[in-house]
Amino acid sequence: MKLSQFKLNIPQELIAYHPTEDREQSRLMVLDRKKGTIEHKLFKDVLDYFDDGDAMILNNTRVFPARLIGKKEKTEAKIEVFLLRELNRESILWDVLVDPARKIRIGNKLYFGDDDSLVAEVIDNTTSRGRTLRFLFDGTHEEFKKTIFDMGDTPLPKYIKRDAEPEDEERYQTVFAKHEGAVAAPTAGLHFSKQLLKRLELKGVNFAEVTLHVGLGTFRPVEVEDLTKHKMDSEQLIIPQEACDIVNAAKDAKKKVCAVGTTTVRAAETSVATTGHMKSFEGWTNKFIFPPYDFQVPNCMITNFHMPQSTLLMMVAAFAGYDFMREAYDQAVKEKYRFYSYGDAMLIL
Repeated sequence: MKLSQFKLNIPQELIAYHPTEDREQSRLMVLDRKKGTIEHKLFKDVLDYFDDGDAMILNNTRVFPARLIGKKEKTEAKIEVFLLRELNRESILWDVLVDPARKIRIGNKLYFGDDDSLVAEVIDNTTSRGRTLRFLFDGTHEEFKKTIFDMGDTPLPKYIKRDAEPEDEERYQTVFAKHEGAVAAPTAGLHFSKQLLKRLELKGVNFAEVTLHVGLGTFRPVEVEDLTKHKMDSEQLIIPQEACDIVNAAKDAKKKVCAVGTTTVRAAETSVATTGHMKSFEGWTNKFIFPPYDFQVPNCMITNFHMPQSTLLMMVAAFAGYDFMREAYDQAVKEKYRFYSYGDAMLIL
């Protein structure tokens, strides 16, 4: 398929800049692929579609406060530093994005904190906006992490043109987040409250937790018309055996295996045995899923409404079917669903 086939017109007023008051009060569009039907519900109604023995795959990654504001030495120009991943604990090397990048060269020093107490030196250029920073810090790794996390803000997506607010610290995080390492939330999971998870559990739904630390590569624009030429950035992935046992038992019993979000679909499809069973895994994945694609693990999916021409939208088209995806998005615009990270959800059966 071609990039141009994923152009959509999403009115600006449908973009969600804030979360709903209650997580499970988001709207839910339900797509039934067998019947070809579309229903309009609330997210709490997801309970009606699952039964005893079904499995849900959750991504338990935790977003860390990855956005720092620093000052350039001498000029004191304001520089935004977006922490991507730690490269070396001992040397305190980090892979980051800087903005504006044109001002930041190898050898420059950046100062952070009201008292300029934290200093970082630029030691390498990685991409046009990417840099490697060495933080000059005297203390333990735990003390360093606490320092940058105290200084950092919730890394809201760029299109949310506002500063992070206190509510974002909680709401741009799933209630099942455990392992720190993501710079963006697995947003399909944001709709689940603890109460809704409990109600699903009481119904007999089993939860399989995997960890995929979402990086900015998930949102990197596709710049090639031929989708086979697009390369995804690698993201760290851990699939424990316990999660595999839950998923594989549901598969063998011909039950629903629901991937909550595109990240869990990528996780599950990264590590599949020839039998179609999910295998334990620890490493990195750069899997890019676009139509046509034969899914091995999940047979249903919960996801948000995504940006035009994004890799996330392409995966949804692969799962729902391209024409059905277009129909659903047309209806979402007509029915005024809320779009993107803080927006409404879709259940694809």
